[in-house]
Amino acid sequence: MTVDSFKFLPRLIATFYQMMDREPVHPIPWSPLPCDLEECAFGLITSAGLFQQRHSPPFDLERERQEPTWGDPSYREIPVNIPQDQVGVSHLHLNPQDMLLDINIQLPIRRFQELQQEGRIGRLAKTAYSFMGYQGFPPDTTQWESTFGPQVAQALKADGVDCVLLTPA
Repeated sequence: MTVDSFKFLPRLIATFYQMMDREPVHPIPWSPLPCDLEECAFGLITSAGLFQQRHSPPFDLERERQEPTWGDPSYREIPVNIPQDQVGVSHLHLNPQDMLLDINIQLPIRRFQELQQEGRIGRLAKTAYSFMGYQGFPPDTTQWESTFGPQVAQALKADGVDCVLLTPA
């Protein structure tokens, strides 16, 4: 199956990215679901820079302000029972106002809980994960690939997750 990475981008931005002389290091992975949706365990990941206030630190925006070509590659665990008033956003490249009012705009936890209650999915993992999507320009994803991505993948596998919804910011 061919994946069109530019399908939903404005034409000007899509053209900009298509003109860049940069080929992906790895092919885009595509895997069929291992079971029916009604049996699948889902994990949620976002790149919106979400964190749980008073329980985890925000992403390092101060360093990014000092080094604009750097982005914090670490991740934050978000419990899926997080109260809305504990949702924090630390990301310099998007407006956090609406996400602070409704986490589901960027990380559809409540919608997936409804799908689980309706029996349309098997279950939702107890922990979601958040990265800060900006990784500098040009982007440096080395730590995502070598450290933080494998840590999150291992945690999702340990939780028995069958598939993951990634909501890019």
